Amino acid sequence: MLKNCFVLSFALLILGACSSKKEQVDLILHHANIYSVDSAFTKYEAMVIKAGKIVELNSNAEIFKKYSSDSIIDVKGKFIYPGFIDAHCHFTGYATDMWKCHLTGTTSFDDVLEKINTYSKNAPMLWIYGRGWDQNDWIVKEFPDRTKLDALFPDRPVFLKRVDGHAALVNQKALDLAGISIHTKISGGSLEVKNGKLTGLLIDNAMDLVDMKIPAISDSLAKAYYLRAQENCFKLGLTQVHDCGISEHTVDLLDASQKAGALKMKIFALLSDDSTYYERWLKKGIYKTDRLTVGGFKIYTDGALGSRGACLLEAYSDKKDWKGFLLTDKRRLKNIAEALINSPFQFCSHAIGDSANRYILNLYGSVLKGKNDKRWRIEHAQVVNETDFELFKKFDIIPSVQPTHATSDMYWASDRLGKERIKNAYAYKKLLTIAGTLALGTDFPVEDLSPLKTFYAAVVRQDAKGFPEGGFQKENALSREETLLGMTLWAARASFQEKEQGSLEKGKYADFIILDNDLMNCKEKEILNTKVLATFINGEKLFSVK
Repeated sequence: MLKNCFVLSFALLILGACSSKKEQVDLILHHANIYSVDSAFTKYEAMVIKAGKIVELNSNAEIFKKYSSDSIIDVKGKFIYPGFIDAHCHFTGYATDMWKCHLTGTTSFDDVLEKINTYSKNAPMLWIYGRGWDQNDWIVKEFPDRTKLDALFPDRPVFLKRVDGHAALVNQKALDLAGISIHTKISGGSLEVKNGKLTGLLIDNAMDLVDMKIPAISDSLAKAYYLRAQENCFKLGLTQVHDCGISEHTVDLLDASQKAGALKMKIFALLSDDSTYYERWLKKGIYKTDRLTVGGFKIYTDGALGSRGACLLEAYSDKKDWKGFLLTDKRRLKNIAEALINSPFQFCSHAIGDSANRYILNLYGSVLKGKNDKRWRIEHAQVVNETDFELFKKFDIIPSVQPTHATSDMYWASDRLGKERIKNAYAYKKLLTIAGTLALGTDFPVEDLSPLKTFYAAVVRQDAKGFPEGGFQKENALSREETLLGMTLWAARASFQEKEQGSLEKGKYADFIILDNDLMNCKEKEILNTKVLATFINGEKLFSVK
């Protein structure tokens, strides 16, 4: 009996000694101001990471009582936030645009011509491809025509895509190669004609007739551009992107690059509207790895406001008898909705004009039939009729919006819409109040990819120049907490990933950033001066200031 007691006492002593040993972990960050963005918006001082996930958040003292690590970072009072998620962008498009002539910020059509003339001398292929012009930024705010292009490039095809990707200017050589004439008919697009001749301006689906003639870059070059693109994203604190409207082939390239360990960016992919995809993917189901999810389809309902392709209920204020148009046939949209309703895939519709938003809201409602957790989305939700806002709540539809669209378009949007209709455009606060959640993104490369500009535009409702004083329709500004949620947890929820990312909580992936500034409390003018000091995905440091 005495012997048994001795054995038991010795066992308890050993157990007590073991229990006092600290757990070895991969990384400890301490003396930080950590915004967890959990349900209580709790702040912490220290965080522990093991095997790519968060083990615990607590005070400095509590963390060092329990854990030890060979990798310890003293954050020195700086600010840790969940990694930013861009809920609507074109990551792979941004990457593969890198070989093209960049026309963003041009101040006139002559400026465009000068840039492409210089570019043409070392262009990597016969085609001259430019992207980013916006006639609204010019003194003469009118669409250009092909006359000067034809004179400069009589024998080389030229394709110049507008900043929003919904219009392009081409020369006669490009028209000839595409077989386009004044008699060409196109559904969901238009060819501008003046004095009985094509001007070279192609709107929406009409662009595809030329774009499909341009040779694609090689797979190896595309993969190289993906890596350059992710570097730019990491520097700005992005840890995941929702890549909207990509091909199966692009999915394969992303998957291969990630599995090879080269592409670290997390990507939620929405497939493009290709009629050959639906049956195959509905049988296959959601595709998911630790960094790639193929979870839905992105469909264009209408075009863009800047090129007057957005579908409006009433005519454009600056173009008599013109209401824009739907890019996709209503019967096709209905067939897609009916196919996806019994699948796990999300239906994510681009809708800009109030007519397009009304149609797609009601179409969603006809198959969703009330409360649900399908999380179907409307991308942009830019102009919504007063009577239609409630449909977001009625059918649990997520508005996925881009705050910098408001601050880019505000200079001319009222010209398109008029004084009354503009009041229900870019109405982010109203959408949030009704829908209860709001996913925020940039739509890069249409806009700058900086999440800090997203934050600033959402909260301050000004552009980077500080215009306008007092903010654009400030009643639709979001609070700082709402904006941060929209860029993290709500963006994760918009892709069914809120249980694994979007906030810093035990068991979630350690996707976070370190900032030199406190976005929750700094002065408004300091938001855009904030610097990203480091970016981590799954606990791995992928960027840091040297």
